[in-house]
Amino acid sequence: MELPRNRFKAALGSGPQYGCWAGLASGYAAEALASTGFDWLLVDGEHAPNTIASLLAQLQAIAAYDTAAVVRLVNHDPALIKQVLDIGAQTLMVPMVDTPEQAEALVDAMHYPPHGRRGIGGGLIRATRWGTVEDYLGQAHRELCLIVQVESRSAVNNVEAIAAVEGVDALFIGPYDLSASLGHPGNPSHPDVLACIETVIHQVKAMGKAVGILAPDAADARHYASLGSDFIAAGIDVMLLHKAARATLEDLK
Repeated sequence: MELPRNRFKAALGSGPQYGCWAGLASGYAAEALASTGFDWLLVDGEHAPNTIASLLAQLQAIAAYDTAAVVRLVNHDPALIKQVLDIGAQTLMVPMVDTPEQAEALVDAMHYPPHGRRGIGGGLIRATRWGTVEDYLGQAHRELCLIVQVESRSAVNNVEAIAAVEGVDALFIGPYDLSASLGHPGNPSHPDVLACIETVIHQVKAMGKAVGILAPDAADARHYASLGSDFIAAGIDVMLLHKAARATLEDLK
């Protein structure tokens, strides 16, 4: 069996890829989202109530569609990284990466020797299709994709050094945490925050790396696409559900 192709990684640099946050922690809900045509879905393991088992269910549900799956981790734990890769995730997003040293440690955790220190599960794991993917150990690094999040003043100050780390494929800006770090909590539209975001986008693009951002407002999404953002999270499932439910009720009343 051939190694599954990473559709998200292959699409980087080919124009803005629009995605949606999957925070409902449900394979059923993730499949419904995947059927809508988003280029990618972010299965959130940081702020949504996910476990390894629920992440697996969502990866399996999404796999039947053209939508690419990205899994966001809760932290930098190498053991967790190993588990999530073993269940078949190929693209990981990792929050709160503030230094190039942290980025280097994440690259190390993602890859097998000689590229890193990922533990070997062989025929036990879904990523190898239970041992049927030919030479998975030698090929896996080609289809893995690491996205690190820029969410703090420290990360902004180190963004060029982080982008320069070999094995970091993309950087993703988290406007809400960034706004808090810059002294404007809850206000990602503050002029200081917006100026900082634009600077980061230009810096990352100048380094030859892909850059993404969370922009659930359509006008913001279009703006960041015009600046060259490679992938944009243009919706959040929980918020979309809540908004639609409220609108339905308000219309009836």
